[in-house]
Amino acid sequence: MSWKRKLGNDWGRLGMMSEWRTIRAADFIDFNPRLNLKKGAITTKVAMDKLKPFTKKIPETEKAEFNGGAKFCNGDTVMARITPCLENGKTAYVDMLDDGEIGFGSTEFIVMRAKAGISDPQFVYYTAINPTFRNVAIKSMVGSSGRQRVQQSVLEELELSVPGLDEQRRIGAFLAELDEKIALNNKINDNLEQQLRTIFKAEFTDNPELENITQIPLSELCHVVTKGTTPTTLGKPFVESGINFIKAESILDDHSIDKSKFAFIDEETNALLKRSIIHAGDVVFTIAGTLGRFALIDENVLPANTNQAVAIIRADVEKVLPEYIYTCFIGEWHTDYYAKRVQQAVQANLSLTTIKSLPIPLLDEAKMSEYLSLILPLIKAIKTNEAQNEKLAALRDNLLPKLMSGEIDVSAVQL
Repeated sequence: MSWKRKLGNDWGRLGMMSEWRTIRAADFIDFNPRLNLKKGAITTKVAMDKLKPFTKKIPETEKAEFNGGAKFCNGDTVMARITPCLENGKTAYVDMLDDGEIGFGSTEFIVMRAKAGISDPQFVYYTAINPTFRNVAIKSMVGSSGRQRVQQSVLEELELSVPGLDEQRRIGAFLAELDEKIALNNKINDNLEQQLRTIFKAEFTDNPELENITQIPLSELCHVVTKGTTPTTLGKPFVESGINFIKAESILDDHSIDKSKFAFIDEETNALLKRSIIHAGDVVFTIAGTLGRFALIDENVLPANTNQAVAIIRADVEKVLPEYIYTCFIGEWHTDYYAKRVQQAVQANLSLTTIKSLPIPLLDEAKMSEYLSLILPLIKAIKTNEAQNEKLAALRDNLLPKLMSGEIDVSAVQL
């Protein structure tokens, strides 16, 4: 290994120097370390589909019988090695196991562990999500289309520029603080959403007088219920940047929008697809492939358009507010109704006719006012937290490669 000195920016520790060295990744990270876990043991399992894109925390686990798969313990990093999971940012940090517990997950995970006295576990995680490391991993993928996998041997031979252990800890702790704030906001939003669901169910689903509440087809409460078109079917290409094009995979299970999965179209194409131009206050709902994901659109993702896999539901605000319709979906009012009407073709889908026909319960003016007074502050808080998380993630993503390369001294940065 070769050694070099990097001088940090004189924002903070003027004149102070930290040791950086170039080291082979396999000498810095233990890839797929050996762990003993007997078959049949009941322990914590992490499924690939439970990892959120570009999210450090593992949001959901289960207890299951071990019969094979990647094994890991607290402090390890798990990174998807298969397409499209790796490209979609499925890399996470393991910190939710009991003391001494060994967990397991998909065979499509690469497990990365810090080497004692050489590397810091947090720093290893941020190495794994550093664009430099990710790009090498993605470019190394081989195999048949749709089943390409990372070549671990390529990662092992990658040369990393790293500081001493103390500096690694400082960098890891700084970036972890940003991720912890994001995780806390996500936890708060989960709680706020549960409150919304509870309020809805008390008012409707579990209301013994539900049969006395008028129900009106969704279409009669909306200005628009429509869907989009894929621009390439009209001879219009996607472009590198421009108008956001929201695909079904951009709409997440937690009802947020993942901007990293946007495609883009130009102004001319957007004008051509004017029927599906998305407005603030629209509810978008996936109607092909993975059904039933939905989100309430705000200015943060505009301007935007979408394709035929996403329905656009635009409330007539003279009749109901968008947030009211949104809580009908949060309260799972639609679930059974739509499930019975799914059409099976090459992939499962819901027709716009079905979307429009959903009976929506409608409160009288006094009860509506009371209901809105309960739900609107909760939805506003959720949107505020989502906006803050986007800023925190942008700050992290901007600083991460600079901190991980020594371009910026971590002591010079304050939150």
